[in-house]
Amino acid sequence: RQTARCFSSSTRPLFKVVVPVKRVIDYAVKVRVKADNSGVETANVKMSMNPFDEIAVEEALVLKEAGVATEVIAVSIGEKKSQETLRTALAMGADRAILVEEAGDVQPLSVAKTLQK
Repeated sequence: RQTARCFSSSTRPLFKVVVPVKRVIDYAVKVRVKADNSGVETANVKMSMNPFDEIAVEEALVLKEAGVATEVIAVSIGEKKSQETLRTALAMGADRAILVEEAGDVQPLSVAKTLQK
């Protein structure tokens, strides 16, 4: 059984916040299905950070400004093109960015195992 601990503002523990960010098709772009129905067309399509990940980065920055977190680290797993997404997180105010290069489609279980390390 876990018990909640109360901390005063001077003794509260400090954390590093890791925010996973994903490169997705921009929300303003109309998604097109490939001619062979094997997936979504991503060639020559504008990509951006997942809007929910943007919110997560903003909230992590709020924690840092409040003094709860010491550092905000953005992490992306995927192709080298994901660097653009990490640069966006850095521009928002993240302290560091880490890219774990992985070819092909990245599955949720492999992301969880990678982040666990």
